[in-house]
Parts: sequence; structure tokens; C-alpha cells
Amino acid sequence: ITRTQADFAQAWLLLGSLQLQEKQAATAEAAFKQYLSLAELQPASAARERGLAQAFLAMAQIAEQRKSFDEAEKWLQRIDSPDVLLQTQSRRAALLARQGQLQAGIALIRELPERKADDARNKLFAEVALLKEFKQLQMAFDRLAQAVAAAPQDIELMYEQAMTAEKLNRLPEMEQLLRRVIQIKPDYQAAYNALGYSLADRGLRLEEARALIVKALSLAPGDPFITDSLGWVEFRLGRHEEALRLLREAYRARPDTEIAAHLGEVLWVMGRQDEARQIWREGRTRDASN
Repeated sequence: ITRTQADFAQAWLLLGSLQLQEKQAATAEAAFKQYLSLAELQPASAARERGLAQAFLAMAQIAEQRKSFDEAEKWLQRIDSPDVLLQTQSRRAALLARQGQLQAGIALIRELPERKADDARNKLFAEVALLKEFKQLQMAFDRLAQAVAAAPQDIELMYEQAMTAEKLNRLPEMEQLLRRVIQIKPDYQAAYNALGYSLADRGLRLEEARALIVKALSLAPGDPFITDSLGWVEFRLGRHEEALRLLREAYRARPDTEIAAHLGEVLWVMGRQDEARQIWREGRTRDASN
């Protein structure tokens, strides 16, 4: 669209967002700047305000990634939409944390007003995301445990606590939490996939792990990340050809760095080292810090 209708501002905004998601910061920055130059010519509207806020947030994120903290703050100061107040303050909190002021960043999030019913919950998720981004996993786990104790039927909080428990190597707690999620919401495919993948990755109870992942895939057919999990458990079971088929399918659908890592490992074990190296190089190109 940007090639054929170069003055269509919204396409530049979406293109930049996709490029940033794919860690293509330089091309994303160019797309956002083109969007901003076009948006300035548009009449005021709610849609324009939302688009500008999205672009300013993205430009702040790009500046933050290259450690241009003053520049990032200048982009954030241009946001005046109350709809993205939490996202804006979360980015400010991250800027503070990157400069050694994590507690000040947490305070920024906690001090936000709560005007809607789910504001407190959204603030909690933002705080946990900040703690995890800066490797404060025990603090994140404790914060989530407190929240789950207060809302024992909230499966999203429980799932987040389970994933944090895994990163802390508290695997029995992770499994207990995920099984509780499945008990409360039997069609929550992410819990089946997470538990199955965790078992497979550790080489434990592989047939049970496979059954869990197959269940997840039946609830979300074609999901490339669940397909990746199934390929990985097949690899752990020694079924290399089936693992290769599934991982190629997942990688075609979503050329993600983690899927590339798995696909390359299977190729390597099968004696196809040149193909493995090629896949790993592709993965590293997409995310050099992985």
C-alpha cells in the first residue's frame, strides 16, 4: 500500500509497527516519521489522536533501545491522549529503570489514577512486565502471588505467575498453577502448551507432554508456536522426521527466532549442518540479541 498510495498515512503507521515487532528498528523509524509527516496534514479526530500516540510511543521505544533516554522522554512528552496514559507511564518507568531507578519507575505506575474497573489490574500487569524486563523475577512472582491470593479465579494472573515460577526454576509450583488454570478453564490452550513444552524441554513424561500439546493444538489449530512445541516433543521422543516436518511448518508460518533455534537443532542432529547454520543465521538476523 505504501508503494501504491504513499500518502495513505495509516499504512505507514501499521508498517512501522510490524517492522518494530520484527526488530527492524531503522526501517520502522523511517515509516513512523513518514506517518507523522502525513498525519500532521490531517484534520483533528479521535483516530488521528490515537495514531499519533501510537507513533510517539514507538519512537520513544526506538530511542530507548539505542539508549537515547532524553530523546525518548521528548517523544513521550508529545503524547496527550488519556487512553494511553498507562503505556506512556510504563515507558517512562522503563527509562528510569534503565538508569538505575527501578523503584522510582514502579512508583510511577502505582501512582496512576484508577478511573475504570480494570485499571488496578492493568497497572499490576504493567508493574510485573517492568519487573520481568529488568530481571526482578522474585519480586514479580511475589507481586503476582499476592494478586492471585486476592483473585483466585483470575486465570490470566495465575498463568502469568506460572510462567514466572518457571523462570525461577520453581517447576512444581509452575505445574500446580497451570493445572489449576486448566481446571478452571479447560479450553485455555496456552496452559496446555506451556505445561507440555516445559515437560518436553526437560525431557520428562514425554508422552504426557505430547498429549498436552496435542490438546492445545486442537484448541488453536495451526498456531505456529504450539506446532513448534509439538515438533520439539517429537524431537525429544526421537521422531526426527516428524519433528522436522512440524518445525518447518511452524517456521514457514512464523519465522520466529525460537522456532529457528529448534529447527536448526533438529537439522544438526540429522546431519544436515549446513541447513542448520543457515536457519540459525536467519534467526540471528531477526534478533541479534537472542
